[in-house]
Amino acid sequence: MTEKERMLAGQLYLASDPQLQRDAQRARSLLRAIRETTEEEGEQRLSLFKQLFAKTGDSLFIEPPFYCDYGQNITIGEDFYANFDCVILDVCPVEIGDHVLFGPRVCIYTAAHPLDTDLRRRQLEYGRPVRIGSDVWVGGNSIINPGVSIGHDVVIGSGSVVTRDIPSHVIAAGNPCRVLRPITQEDRVFWTMRETQER
Repeated sequence: MTEKERMLAGQLYLASDPQLQRDAQRARSLLRAIRETTEEEGEQRLSLFKQLFAKTGDSLFIEPPFYCDYGQNITIGEDFYANFDCVILDVCPVEIGDHVLFGPRVCIYTAAHPLDTDLRRRQLEYGRPVRIGSDVWVGGNSIINPGVSIGHDVVIGSGSVVTRDIPSHVIAAGNPCRVLRPITQEDRVFWTMRETQER
């Protein structure tokens, strides 16, 4: 196996591998080009993001600055928005569903390091994939750790550190992040009434 194949499989690998270094440089070049675009160059910025990622929907808006390791291991669905300072360390696949919102400074980490110091000194590392379902809102300054899956129709409270899977249709928050309560029909009725009154 190549080091890239090991990395994507979640096995121990060396990030200093020349192929991985080339992939990382490609991402850095695209990210620099994205940072240099202006607000009036939205189509160019969108085109650069589509080159960076493995796959996206048609509707995508990410506020620079944005940071990632490779970009090519990230797939994003329709109608995605990420606020300022989003970081995605994509040494393993990151899958994001449709209609997902990220607050400022949301971080997704797939990268991890061995507990054994000898392996760390030899610069061996590994990763675990992250999956986020559709209709998810992740509050600002939240961290999603390696190997976590988040279901559909989920709200993650600001400042959360997500260390384990979160099921669908819930509000979750905290450090470590835990389910606070389900999202219910009463929530939908409340927000529908509020829209009727205010709009």
